[in-house]
Amino acid sequence: MNICALSTAKGGAIAVIRVSGPDAISIVDSVFSPAKEGNSLADAKGHTLHYGTIVNAAQAIDDVLVSVFRAPRSYTGENAVEISCHASPFIISSILQTLIDNGCRQALPGEYTQRAFLNGKMDLSQAEAVADIIASTNAATHRMAMSQLRGNFSSELASLRERLLHLTSMLELELDFSDHEDLEFADRSELLSLTKTIAGKVHRLAGSFKTGQALKHGVPVAIIGKTNVGKSTLLNRLLREDRAIVSDIHGTTRDVIEDTFNIQGIDFRFIDTAGLRDTTDEIERLGIERSYKKLDEATIVLWLIDCTPTAAELKEMRERTSGKTLIIVRNKIDLQQNIAPTSNCEIAQQQDNDLMNNCEIAQQQDNDLTNNCEIAQQQDNDLMNNCEMPEVVSISAKHNTGIPALEAAIVSAADIPEITENDIIITSARHYEALTTAHTALLRVIDGLSLSLPSDLVSEDLRAALASLNEITGGAITTDEVLSNIFAHFCIGK
Repeated sequence: MNICALSTAKGGAIAVIRVSGPDAISIVDSVFSPAKEGNSLADAKGHTLHYGTIVNAAQAIDDVLVSVFRAPRSYTGENAVEISCHASPFIISSILQTLIDNGCRQALPGEYTQRAFLNGKMDLSQAEAVADIIASTNAATHRMAMSQLRGNFSSELASLRERLLHLTSMLELELDFSDHEDLEFADRSELLSLTKTIAGKVHRLAGSFKTGQALKHGVPVAIIGKTNVGKSTLLNRLLREDRAIVSDIHGTTRDVIEDTFNIQGIDFRFIDTAGLRDTTDEIERLGIERSYKKLDEATIVLWLIDCTPTAAELKEMRERTSGKTLIIVRNKIDLQQNIAPTSNCEIAQQQDNDLMNNCEIAQQQDNDLTNNCEIAQQQDNDLMNNCEMPEVVSISAKHNTGIPALEAAIVSAADIPEITENDIIITSARHYEALTTAHTALLRVIDGLSLSLPSDLVSEDLRAALASLNEITGGAITTDEVLSNIFAHFCIGK
């Protein structure tokens, strides 16, 4: 079946219409009038460019350039033609209708790339990288997609599969001679060592998924704090635009506001939340509930304060942000007088003459002294150890003071490594699931070899690991439903 579709975005001066299929060249030739007589597309060599006019019933539609690609040396592996025309909506629709009238049909989303996969031009992981390249929004996501498109991930998987196949063949060879109980083709200790090495590589690949998701979708950063502490002002400063309404009235922000901004090549998804307080207003209460949900989703939490928190407040916030990076942002420093600097695990509350050094917070009202990186709340006799005081950054969101230091702290907290085109970073949930399944199977193999289980049981787990890895590149994909689900997310024309 021959397909056609517009492959370029609307709004430009030039549009490109793609045609692919066994009769693609002859179909376009039937509606193409070359500038020079005798330059038929049917006789044209592959990778050549031709100038002429697209006509319909002898009526000219547009002067065009036509690129000819002959199978298998084309993107799809089929005969293919690309028509470059003027980007008038009328011209585009007229050419597409003319092609459909002469034997084409409108391409489905991702159908060109799907045909490239089915015709062996790329494996499934490379095909998915095409969509990632189109959707890339920064240098890091582009480099990740290019690495995958160029086959770095596929090559790594091929190496792992080859080693697993060697293991499987050795074990299954023993099964063929199972009547010889004393015959062993594989050294169990060597197999165990090799399996552990492979399992470690699979685990590291799966572990890169968190970084891949952060780079692909943006690192979620929640801005939380009490009402009227300056959260919306800070969001506007970080986004460089007036995204949120700023008011001195408490409870102005009643819903979650999200937007993305790129800092040092990394996309951050900033989330401004409703002010945290006790309220009888039903709508504001719902906004606060959403704030806590967004807090759960965030990787980094900016706790905005305009005075020093009590030990009880700090303890509660650390519990709520367990497993996340908490940054305390002291706002409105332009209004605060005689406040000692705060850095490196220090929070000073001069009003109460509290002294906090070496990760200590003292609550002087009760004459309690907390040493060795401990925070004591004597009312509840709670003890917080481990010297894990959050980083503190002082700013004035209103006067745009301290924002570069805060951005640097956010980038540091994201802990995103420098990405090159040779790095393999997993961004697809499908790939992550397959790698996790393969790793689980390999752990069973390790247990089986350690316990000297029969070869047939160990071999079964090895085959399961192989099948999971094959799913990534398409070696084990057999149903049209799975393929349709993958390519349905592509844009039409690609």
